This record gives sequence, C-alpha cells and structure tokens, in this order.
Amino acid sequence: MEEERAARQPAQYSPFRRAGRESEFVVIGLGRFGTAVATTLVENGRTVLAIDSDHDRVQALSGELPHVVQLDATNIDALRQAGVETFDTGLVCIGTDFENNLLATVLLRQLGVERVIAKALTITQREILLKVGADEVILPEHEAGRRLGRKMAIGHLVDYLEVSNDVGVVELLAPPSTWEHSLSELSLRQRYGLSVIAVRRGDDLIVSPSAGFRLKEEDIVVVLGRMADAERLRQ
Repeated sequence: MEEERAARQPAQYSPFRRAGRESEFVVIGLGRFGTAVATTLVENGRTVLAIDSDHDRVQALSGELPHVVQLDATNIDALRQAGVETFDTGLVCIGTDFENNLLATVLLRQLGVERVIAKALTITQREILLKVGADEVILPEHEAGRRLGRKMAIGHLVDYLEVSNDVGVVELLAPPSTWEHSLSELSLRQRYGLSVIAVRRGDDLIVSPSAGFRLKEEDIVVVLGRMADAERLRQ
C-alpha cells in the first residue's frame, strides 16, 4: 500500500516531464463533471493527467484513468513537479470551492499551459475567470438548462449544440413532410438556411449524405443552422 501511495506522489510522476508536447490534457478536479471529461478523453485515445486533492477519489479512479495523481492544485510547486507546464490544454473542474478553482486557473496560466478552460457555477464566476486568463469558461448547469429548454420548446428536437448566438448543430426527428423525399427535393438550405451534415438511421450514421438521399420516418437529421429555422422546418 505504501509503495502504491508513493507511486502517486508528484515527485515520482515524471513521464510527462519527458514527454513534452506529446502530453495533451491535464484535468484538475475529479467530481462528476471532471471525471466525465477525463474518462471521455481517455476513451477517445487522448493522453490525460487527472489531478485531485482527495486521496480516496484518486484511488477510486485509478482503474479508469491511467495517469491520476493526488496533489494540491493551488500549489504551484506541486503542479510544476507533476510536469503540468508541458500540457497544451488544462481543464479546471473544481466546482465546490471557487477560490481554489480561480487559483488553479491562474497557476496554469502562469506555468505556460497554452489553453486553459475552467468550469464555473455562475455568470459572475465566468466573468472573473475570463478576466484572470481563462480562454474559455463552461457553465454546465446553465448550458444543460438551455439545451433542455430548447428541447422542450421544439418537440422533435433530439439534441442541440450552440456554436454562436442562436446558431448551432441541431439533431431533430425528420418531420413527416420530409419523409420519402430526397435532400435535393427538400432544398433545406435554400428554403430554411439549414445544412444537413449527417443523418442517423437506427445504429447507422450517414455523414454528408448525398443530394439523392431520401429521408424516412424515425430518421434523425443533423443540421447546422439557426434554431429558429430548425423550428420552421418542424412546423
């Protein structure tokens, strides 16, 4: 047990210091959100250093995350020993203590991490994090609420990812008016300003479907465009 614990101390965590830019993501804070981010990155073949101050949490995740270490992310020396400065992207996901979240964000910037993304709980926290150097700030609950609101407002909406103001990637059930019609016949770009980028049919995903592709009942159409235009198509 002592040997396992020693192996997780920052001073022993040397591979990333040698790897340089081959290392990609450092995730600080392994609550539900941070753990989901870290495990998803790992599942997609990305190199991740996951950090949390809680020993039990680190131990619990050691089977899922190949590189997980217990340390205080508000201590710049500990972060430096872990080789954090070699990473391209840092994600600060400390949700329960905004002061620690803020300090960890500042330290990643000081250490030279090229891109720093932080999690916030409120709009005010978001503004503060942006001012101290975060490149991007995510408000998971706020964004989840917006997505749910969009989904409730448009009955056929499956999912929605906002790209900019009211423009996003929209997944919606093919309306009855589109069934058995080809994309060229529907002229969605000309009539609605929507670009079809994929169609999900059962377990199959057809990316960039041809103009002759015919939509069927229960197809899920993935389009890029304005939410208002997607709602017009539904109607």
